Amino acid sequence: MLRYLPVILVVGLTIYALIDCIQTPDAQVRNLPKWAWLILILLFDVIGSIAWFFAGRPSADARYRSQQGRWNTDAPRRGRKADPPRGPDDDPDFLRKL
Repeated sequence: MLRYLPVILVVGLTIYALIDCIQTPDAQVRNLPKWAWLILILLFDVIGSIAWFFAGRPSADARYRSQQGRWNTDAPRRGRKADPPRGPDDDPDFLRKL
């Protein structure tokens, strides 16, 4: 069982890197085009996956900022309030009913 562990880890790392690369928006990928990262990950399992995590994946700060922008811009388009009230004392509808 122990001899299969490295193979399982390599396959798991490759699949995780591949899925992460596919789900990353094209504009946030660093250093190479997205298609080049996908080929690199598929051709060179361990090296390509590690290279993706260190050189191609967007930084955590960039991913956080893109998520914040998506949340703020999607809210008015879907008919919801941009910033929902945090509690009953901040909700004008609730205060009117009192």
